Amino acid sequence: MKKAISVLILISTISACNSEKKNPIIGTWRLVSAETTDKDSTFSTFNANTKMIKIINETHFAFLNHDLKNGKDSTTALYFAGGGKYTLKDSIYTENLEYFNNRDWENNKFEFIVKVQNDTLIQKGIEKVEKLGVDHIIIEKYVREK
Repeated sequence: MKKAISVLILISTISACNSEKKNPIIGTWRLVSAETTDKDSTFSTFNANTKMIKIINETHFAFLNHDLKNGKDSTTALYFAGGGKYTLKDSIYTENLEYFNNRDWENNKFEFIVKVQNDTLIQKGIEKVEKLGVDHIIIEKYVREK
């Protein structure tokens, strides 16, 4: 009887450890909407002619964005990518941008509030890069890639 109780306690402990604080933002996410508020003006920055994904693991994030015409249309050709380490404390997600094809954005920290609902990730925060004169609020909505 003592053995059976010990086994049940061990199983309960293992189950509790495995279900403890799973990070809901880990995964691959596809951008489905984006808007920017700059001073008193809010506008969509989502481009239906591109595809952007964000990949988040336990310690790092990366984002990749490209046009859907494989760069063959010079008026819409687009490619950018970046990434780095991040922290997540409660709903505060902070990206430390270490890599970006526009090097002026590198070595900046961007803080967002994130919310995950089912397969949707919403992040809202301030992008500020003083040397570029960038200082605006962004809201991005992603859906989990399957």
